[in-house]
Order: sequence, then C-alpha cells, then structure tokens
Amino acid sequence: MTLKIGVIGTGAIGQDHTRRINQVLAGAKVTALNDVNRANAESCQRDYAPDAQIFDDAHALIASDVDAVLVCSWGQTHEEYVLAAIAAGKPCFCEKPLATTAEGARRIIAAEQAVGKRLVQVGFMRRYDPGYVALKKAVKDVTGAPLMIHAAHRNPRVGENYVTPMAIHDTLIHEIDVLRWLLDDDYVSAQVFFPRKSPRAHEKLRDPQIVVLETAKGVVIDVEVFVNCHYGYDIQCEIVGEDGIAKLPEPMAIQTRSGAVLGQQILTDWKDRFIDSYDYELADFLKAAARGTAAGPTAWDGYVAAVTADACVAAQESEGTPVKIDLPARPALYD
Repeated sequence: MTLKIGVIGTGAIGQDHTRRINQVLAGAKVTALNDVNRANAESCQRDYAPDAQIFDDAHALIASDVDAVLVCSWGQTHEEYVLAAIAAGKPCFCEKPLATTAEGARRIIAAEQAVGKRLVQVGFMRRYDPGYVALKKAVKDVTGAPLMIHAAHRNPRVGENYVTPMAIHDTLIHEIDVLRWLLDDDYVSAQVFFPRKSPRAHEKLRDPQIVVLETAKGVVIDVEVFVNCHYGYDIQCEIVGEDGIAKLPEPMAIQTRSGAVLGQQILTDWKDRFIDSYDYELADFLKAAARGTAAGPTAWDGYVAAVTADACVAAQESEGTPVKIDLPARPALYD
C-alpha cells in the first residue's frame, strides 16, 4: 500500500519534504497540496508532485482521502491544522513549533489523549542526526553520568526581521529539545547573559547571548547562541561526564593543504548540515503512519520545548536572573 500524503504549506521546507517523499523515500506519495499562496503550491506541484491535487483550503485537504498530513505552514497555523488532523484520525507530522504557545501545545496533548493513541510527530530532526545519535551512545557507554554540557549554535547572519526573542524560539529551540533527549532529563531553570554586542547585529537584536539551563538531575548546560558569527553555520556540543568527555563530531569535509595552509571547509547552510536527518525523520514518520500512528518526537516534547522557550525569553528580559521552569507530570500516553 502506498500512503497518500497531504502537505500543508509549500514554502522551502514543505517543497523539500515533498521532494523527499516523492523522489527519495519509499512507501508514500504526496497526492495533495495546500498553501495560502497558491503560486507556491503550483510551483511545488510542477517541480515535485505533478499528480497532486491543489486544495485552496487546508481543512478540505485534511478531510480528503489522504492517509497522513504534513504541516509545514506558518507557525501560527500549526495548532489549528494539527488539531484538525487528530480529529480526522490521521497521523500528522508537524514542523516546529508544535504551537506558538504552551497552552496551544497542551490542547494538542489533550486531543491526542482523548483519541487514546499518538498521532503527532514534531519535526525535531536533530534526534535523527548520526552525530547526535553517536553522542547519545557515548553518554551511555563512555562519559558516565553527565555533569555539564557546553554547546554552541552559530549562524553566519540573520535578516532585519530577526529580533532577540527569536534566538530562543527559532534557534535555541533545537538545543532545548535535543539536549533534553541526550540527557533523558528535564529542565528546572533558565538564565540568559548578554556579552558585548556584535557590531554585525542590528539594533533590534542582542547578539550573541549565552543561555544557561539546569536540569532536574543537576546538570548545568551553557549554550552560546551567536547568529551573526559571519564565518559559517557551526553546531557544537560537548558533554562532560564523571568518567570522560564526548563531543559532537564535525560534519564530513575534505581537508586541504594549499598555499602553506591546512584547511577544512565550514558549512554555511543549515539544510546541508542536517540533510540526512530530514530523510531519517520522515522515513520514521511514514513507517509509523502506515500503522496509523506516529513515532519520534512527541506532542509532549513539543510542549516541553514551548514551556522551556517561554522561560528562556523571560530570562532574556530579566538578564542574569534565574527563571524557574515548572512542568506537570508527563501523561502516560508519552511514557
């Protein structure tokens, strides 16, 4: 059986997922497309899904004969469409954020609990990155119990529309999820510190910043977020444990010797850094969707990320002051 997939939102990531499903992965086909800008859907249809039907209304797409739904639209619409997919009983892959508020994520959790099974996978693709998978194994086999994590998320540049809170909601959100997954632990507090501002940061952005998170088991995490670092896209993570240290491997690159310089290229595009991870996460989703359920990062993970991100933004506003992170008990559905 070939799964029929509907894609809501055909911007860059929606088009790339459509290409991935129709040209790279097996067992599924994109048969329905929707975008608030119909020209985007038409472009996606022309380039990657010539047999797909274009729907002008996302709810009509969800109600059609598709077996599963990808929500890749503007973040403000995610909650609405995910809830509609759950109501229709259809597995749903949702790009982050799951919802733009913690309350919205809680509503999605409540809807899944009412159905009694998982239907939602959140697009935290770093859990599928081979480097992070190896790092998680090293935590188990090499480092002993973690004591500290030193991490960095650096982008070469951002646009004028990128403002200070986006360093949390759009950038750090990946570390918030993947570090929690690496440690199998939850956060209890957040602090934010601002070093001297980079001259490349525009007036509405404080950059760089350092976020300090503490976990329930006492692990202290510092994450440097530097979105105008200029030199490239650079993701770093080092776990310091009782018995050893493990570091995220660098992406594969050719080492060169030329002009008396030993060099290695640094990536500049995040899509290149995690290209394999997108393949693996969607393959996982399609495999589960064929069984009528979902795999991978859960709606609960999306909720925890939202709560933590809200605390980090509050910590930005009260620079240096710890902000407590309170989480309710995790529902049994997500154990």
